[in-house]
Amino acid sequence: MIEVLYKTMKQFFPSFNNWLNRIDDPRQHGYIKYSFGELSWIGILLFLLKIGSRRQINFQFNTEAFRDNLAMLSKARVTKVAHDGTINYLLAKIKPEQWGRLIVKMIKRLIRMRCLEKYRMFGHYLVAVDGSGLLTFKKRHCPHCLTKEKGGKILYYYHNVLEAKLVVAGGMAFSIATEFIENPDDKVKTQDCEPAAFHRLAKKLKGYFPQLKICLLLDALYANKRVFNLCRENKWKYLITFKKGSMPATYQEYLSLKKINPDSSGEHNREGLIQSYRWVNEIDYESDKLNVLECEEIKNEKTTKFVWLTNFGVDKTNFITLAKGGRLRWKIENEGFNMQKNGGYNLQHAYSEHPLALKNYYLLLQIAHIINQLMEKGSLIRSEIKKVFGSIRNIARLLLEQLRTSTFTENELKMFNSSRFQIRLADP
Repeated sequence: MIEVLYKTMKQFFPSFNNWLNRIDDPRQHGYIKYSFGELSWIGILLFLLKIGSRRQINFQFNTEAFRDNLAMLSKARVTKVAHDGTINYLLAKIKPEQWGRLIVKMIKRLIRMRCLEKYRMFGHYLVAVDGSGLLTFKKRHCPHCLTKEKGGKILYYYHNVLEAKLVVAGGMAFSIATEFIENPDDKVKTQDCEPAAFHRLAKKLKGYFPQLKICLLLDALYANKRVFNLCRENKWKYLITFKKGSMPATYQEYLSLKKINPDSSGEHNREGLIQSYRWVNEIDYESDKLNVLECEEIKNEKTTKFVWLTNFGVDKTNFITLAKGGRLRWKIENEGFNMQKNGGYNLQHAYSEHPLALKNYYLLLQIAHIINQLMEKGSLIRSEIKKVFGSIRNIARLLLEQLRTSTFTENELKMFNSSRFQIRLADP
């Protein structure tokens, strides 16, 4: 597994340590005992190895073999593995935007390699946007806490995040932009919220990827004029969940128009799954023309209906592909937040209560999750996961054990550095 990690980093992110070294180190240089690279790698390995809490660094990473492996990964001279408090001290000082820019470099590298090319929909990368809860406290944690109130009484304080993730049919969800939902101070009358955070996130996304062809996958909260305008200005496509309650008049107009357009329909049946499609193009909505695609699915006598608003023109050549793209929005919840909450990353654990550090731990988690997905979905071990490892979580356990107990010899390291290999990701 050490070889798998090493090869994954070498193929996908050969300049990773150089990227780390370009991050501004906020510490006083005359007092630095541990390099920025080795501390960064300890923070990433905290999540990559799914050890569950910051304190476990002191117990799980304290072997001679782990020290040598840390030196190999970070390309730094490591004499002793740092204590968890040292990591926290660094992360309480560094600006979270720097980790965000590192994540962008990782995604741009994957795009340039064209290894995500086969997952595009009509030339567009699918980017799902959704919010998630991070931390909850009984008492005020910091001036930026959001509050849950009832009857004028504060029930609890909390922190949320809004994520944009590049989702693919191969079962991966890569963070590409993050916006924390938080109040500017503890005296605000109107709290920060997901719709407000979305427009800050969209500005980041356009700045990070100004030329990238993007199709946003959004829930019904975003079915509004302001979002339509933003997508038009940024030349983005969208597939937005369409519910009657979000735009009642437009939804009713769609129901009326689909009755008089019987030719705008299609079916797709496979393996006991019956899918019936209807669509209507160019529904007037103020100064916009909206298109609607509906999929009614019957499986095991259970009927489910999906409806999307889109600025793709829908016809008999693309309705199935568009519907598949729209349904990938669930990847951000399943392969994204749910995996990070329940798959060993322990997303909702308070790795730190420092306002800056907690953001930095979250972003290091995103970096680790990108690396883990490339390992799990890569051709080096993908076919062996069930047979050899039993589960994805066991991969992290085995990697931790091997990092603690074994290292490459100099000859093995030279061989790996000189050998040629190629890692292919899962098919859509």
